[in-house]
Amino acid sequence: MQNVCAVILAAGDGKRMKSQKPKVLCEVLFRPMARWVADALSAAGIRELCAVCGAGAGLVQAALPECETVLQEKRLGTGHAVTQARAFLERRRDDDCLVLCGDAPFISPEAIAASLKLHRSCDAAVTLITASLEDPTGYGRILRDSEGRVTAIVEQADASEDEAAIREVNSGAYWFRTGFLLEALSHLAPANAQGEYYLTDTVGWAVSQGLSVAGWRSPDADVIRGANDRAGLLALNEAARRRVLQKHLQNGVEILVSDGVIIAADAVIGPDTVILPGTVIKPGCVIGSGCVIGPNTMLEQSVLGDGCIVNASQIEFSKLGARVKLGPFSHVRPNSCLLDGAKVGNFVEIKNSTVGEKTAVAHLTYVGDSDVGARVNFGCGTVTVNYDGFHKYRTVIGDDVFIGCNANLIAPVTIGDGCLIAAGSTITEDVPADALAIARARQLNRPDWARQRRARLAPKE
Repeated sequence: MQNVCAVILAAGDGKRMKSQKPKVLCEVLFRPMARWVADALSAAGIRELCAVCGAGAGLVQAALPECETVLQEKRLGTGHAVTQARAFLERRRDDDCLVLCGDAPFISPEAIAASLKLHRSCDAAVTLITASLEDPTGYGRILRDSEGRVTAIVEQADASEDEAAIREVNSGAYWFRTGFLLEALSHLAPANAQGEYYLTDTVGWAVSQGLSVAGWRSPDADVIRGANDRAGLLALNEAARRRVLQKHLQNGVEILVSDGVIIAADAVIGPDTVILPGTVIKPGCVIGSGCVIGPNTMLEQSVLGDGCIVNASQIEFSKLGARVKLGPFSHVRPNSCLLDGAKVGNFVEIKNSTVGEKTAVAHLTYVGDSDVGARVNFGCGTVTVNYDGFHKYRTVIGDDVFIGCNANLIAPVTIGDGCLIAAGSTITEDVPADALAIARARQLNRPDWARQRRARLAPKE
């Protein structure tokens, strides 16, 4: 887009949310509401952004690093909020400016582009983004003349019976000719019971000056959805969840039952993958085709190849190759990579490690800070002992190694290709290729020792 900018109203303090953070940072599908808005603006090609912040401005600035930020120290209405961005607007006087709410996350790049097209084609001073609701209670009604031009916004408290029956309502998002907006802001007055400066009053001022006011009616009523409290935030999350599930169903993903299934908006999932109940897929996940994910599984910032099975497990900031089987009750922690055909079973933890092709880590095992080759077999209870209380060290295991049950590999240590580690061994030195390593005391049986002990300890009569 050319010659455009945007102002995001983000000064809500979160009191009704009962939150310590600004309202716009409350999350919908694991992403702050303001981040949804900024991402939509970016996708629409708007790069010049300003966020009007209140309490917690530093937190908003951290969440929206691409935005210039200004502070609204006193909450005196939407018109007052935009006035705080006057310096930003002055530098872009010849642009068109979109003003929108940071707590209305469902604005889309398509809506932004379509409303701007109407705004410019009508040579409008201001263009409202509107929507029609079955129940418009609580929203300002849009009044139009016989030719469809917007003439006013009437708040519900001031609406006549006929006006209250209008279903087209104001979304709180507007395109302005920036020069007009700067002039209109100087004419705003707190002529209302709240003593606030309303941005909606710019519409009436434009009409009084004989300027064109347009209204772009969104076919998607969700464009106006916002949240003022936790109940509203829950409704936003549920609406977003349904949208995302529907998208994946249309793309060939199988969701047997949607109970507890939450998928971040940016997740990519291949066709024929099955998502089972209780699965939570957080942002940054890419899942291949023909996988089975769940039940009761969580993924975050991870990539899974085709044909993976992940059952009742967690994966964070890691990568799985094709046909990896994981779980149940396993945890793949950050910076891990499980290569094609690896199997990780019950109660296994993998951390900051590479597990080679067709390697099996069946159960009750910890693999941390390790580089494991192909076709390795880990016996039950194996631990790569990576921490001495001060520093972390790595374990290197070659291909085709067999590790017996209850073995401890004390890092730093290297196990060569083809080795066999005897069960119960504690390995503290490197093992050369194809060797058998036994590191345990020779068994000693002392006949009759246990009977004598019982006799010695028995109570005296």
